[in-house]
Amino acid sequence: MQTHHLKATISDERRIVINGLPFSPGDVVEITIKAYQEKIKEYESCYPLRGKPFRYIDPFGSVAEDEWEILK
Repeated sequence: MQTHHLKATISDERRIVINGLPFSPGDVVEITIKAYQEKIKEYESCYPLRGKPFRYIDPFGSVAEDEWEILK
């Protein structure tokens, strides 16, 4: 089965015009239309929290203050 992928923009009249298809006249084809979604970049899958909202609960508080040897 030969597959041909392309990206098109819907016109104001809600139409798509496809020219230069690599099929012969009379060939039966299957047409599937779905909304375009950009491919996830490789590095984005390594950092799933990138771009997510975050907040600091106590941004100026001590971190493990009771663990410091010099303070004991």
